[in-house]
Amino acid sequence: MNDNKMTISELSASWSLGTVISLRMLGMFMVLPVLTTEGMKLSGANESLIGLAIGIYGLTQAVFQIPLGLLSDRLGRKPIIIGGLLIFIIGSTIAATTSSIWGLIIGRAVQGAGAISAAVMALLSDLIREQNRTKAMACIGISIGITFTIAMVAGPIITHHLNFNALFWLISMLAILAIVITLLAVPSVKYYTFNRETSVVKSSIRLVLSNINLIKLDASIFILHALLMLNFITLPKQLVQSGLPLDKHWEIYLSTMLISFLSIMPLIFLAEEKHCIKWLFIFGIITLIIAEIIFLSADNHLWILVSGSQIFFLAFNLIEAILPSLISKESPLGYKGTAMGIYSTSQFLGIAIGGSLGGILLGYLGYKMVFICGIILSIIWLMFIITIREPPYVSSLRFIIKNIDLFSNKLDKYLIEQKGVLSTLIIPEEECVYIKIDTKLTNRTEIEKRITSLTYKCG
Repeated sequence: MNDNKMTISELSASWSLGTVISLRMLGMFMVLPVLTTEGMKLSGANESLIGLAIGIYGLTQAVFQIPLGLLSDRLGRKPIIIGGLLIFIIGSTIAATTSSIWGLIIGRAVQGAGAISAAVMALLSDLIREQNRTKAMACIGISIGITFTIAMVAGPIITHHLNFNALFWLISMLAILAIVITLLAVPSVKYYTFNRETSVVKSSIRLVLSNINLIKLDASIFILHALLMLNFITLPKQLVQSGLPLDKHWEIYLSTMLISFLSIMPLIFLAEEKHCIKWLFIFGIITLIIAEIIFLSADNHLWILVSGSQIFFLAFNLIEAILPSLISKESPLGYKGTAMGIYSTSQFLGIAIGGSLGGILLGYLGYKMVFICGIILSIIWLMFIITIREPPYVSSLRFIIKNIDLFSNKLDKYLIEQKGVLSTLIIPEEECVYIKIDTKLTNRTEIEKRITSLTYKCG
């Protein structure tokens, strides 16, 4: 029986990979608070092209995310991660050395093409035992949340004390540091294990896309990040016009982020305990609508904008934390990796469309139309999420069992009869079984004991 305590190697893998992805995300997030104000100083810049510069990063991320994840199964995880980071450095260098808006757009497009998230998650799966993978994912989730807060604070400060180009040079240096950590601190593996919980199965994409609840969740992350980009197209400029200098914006972002992070965790724990996560989700969307209405009515009044920002980020961080759990609960057994790949692609498409659309609306119709668009999107979102079912409160398990093909039928029948086991999927060629359980009725340790007992008898 395996010990559920994380080993030193697993802890090293969790935190080193968490650091790599955080350094990569830091470079993406730091640009957001300053791009709309500083980007306008570049030659040829206008609001529509600034929106394109924001959105094109998400477009190339969406295009390359799944293909590079699949390629890592063939070429190895580390080569794809290092290659993606090198591409990101090239894009950052282009952005750092340009004085033209088109140079910035090209640089941002190249940055996005270095999509490494899928390869990082796959490597994490290779390095961490099944029973500890949730803890490792939590470590990475926490590090990304902290990174987002740091980036919102650091971006305006760095740009004020240095300049916009220096921000991209710093982003390049962070990516170089991520390569060094990948080479020296991230453990290596000799054999890559295919895991349907973290990897995309090409043959299952159609199955996942036919699940209406998963489609609604993919649309949700699309709209959520489109709203984020829409707001960042105009909010930094409005804060400046309301009398708050760019170098003071970090104070707003820091306070709003800290308050939202401290507020959402008790709400999520309570909703999970009471099995009412759907209604917390709906509450988050209604809160976003309220925030967009506040932005629309602010008219460059600083404290109204600050209040709207607090409400927006409270709702944004709440929904951002809820959605991966909902995807996991709704995913067909053995296809969570595919569902998460499509979900991640939808997220980056939201960034692409939100940034581009926001720039066009701001340039031709003014900032009020940006927020009106946000309100309309949120209301449409609310209308189709109300119809979603309360998700099943289940967990997915995966066990590797040698020579499983010799007794797979007996194992399948035996598991389905066990208390708390809802469904099973046995893949003999992968020598593994995927199981969905009701965690209020059973747990991994119990299932593992029963599988060990049966395999001993059959062996």
